[in-house]
Amino acid sequence: MSSKFTVGQSIQVLDDDLEGVVTAIDMPYITIETCEGFIVRFRESEIIPAISNTIKEQLKNVSRQRGLEKEPDVKPTSTRIKPKERNLPPMEVDLHIEKLVKSYGHMNNYDILTLQVDTAERQLHFAISKRIPKMVFIHGVGEGVLKDELYYLFNRYDGIKFYTADYQKYGAGATEVYIYQNAQRK
Repeated sequence: MSSKFTVGQSIQVLDDDLEGVVTAIDMPYITIETCEGFIVRFRESEIIPAISNTIKEQLKNVSRQRGLEKEPDVKPTSTRIKPKERNLPPMEVDLHIEKLVKSYGHMNNYDILTLQVDTAERQLHFAISKRIPKMVFIHGVGEGVLKDELYYLFNRYDGIKFYTADYQKYGAGATEVYIYQNAQRK
């Protein structure tokens, strides 16, 4: 009885995740050396010629598409937060008028300032309600009118501390606000 396998041929085991090379043929048994170096005997009916890696990948892709095989679990990689980034405020509000409306040519200075202050107050209320501890209001340098109005607004609240934001990141045109968790309006 002759075998369909030859010594030195790469094979795979049907009911196990084993691959190896035929080292001896003693019908009805085939002796193989596994990739791990173990010598194992199988019946000829229990092994098949090895499938190339590209064919294996194609078969896996077909199995995945048909829902026969689960996608491999990918563990999320943890990213290290730099010490500098740990202290960054979680919320920034840019009050430049071009960031708030598409077209402002029809607005006078009073309308622009009112919109900016109303936006700041609305965002401040949002931060208080969501218990966001820090935020930055970007107001720009200009003549300081918006900055003065913001300071007046912030002074109306208990439990709010404000100061000039990080100069390296924002320049002189931003104010950082710290909101204590029990902040209440005066």
